[in-house]
Amino acid sequence: MLQPRRTKFRKVHKMKMKGDAHRGSQLAYGTFGVKAMEGAWITARQIEAARIAATRYMKREGQLWIKIFPDKPITKKPAEVRMGKGKGAVEYWVAVVKPGKIMFEIGGVPYEIAKEALRLAAQKLPVTTKFIVANDFVQPS
Repeated sequence: MLQPRRTKFRKVHKMKMKGDAHRGSQLAYGTFGVKAMEGAWITARQIEAARIAATRYMKREGQLWIKIFPDKPITKKPAEVRMGKGKGAVEYWVAVVKPGKIMFEIGGVPYEIAKEALRLAAQKLPVTTKFIVANDFVQPS
């Protein structure tokens, strides 16, 4: 499971999630990618499930890049605990994803395999996504 080795602060504020992604909105490594169409918190478990789904379908050929990292701790208090007494313990980690952010990239596989692998990965994520292709990609005929 992805999570930071160490952080400056153990717990953080929730914060507002406004605006579109500017950084990470273009393909950087691979030829194909999955772009988020809406904003959300994506947990480390969801990222891992998507990664496994994509790599299993690709049968370990090609390469997969994960462009998001869960660096925001989400806290939760135990059930039936009264208000006050401080913030709860860290329950899990999330990546903050804004609309337009590329979450996964694939390279080194044919178009059909990449499309299906990223479709399977996108099913594991709680956001609507879009399959994107690099501008310089030429499909062999």
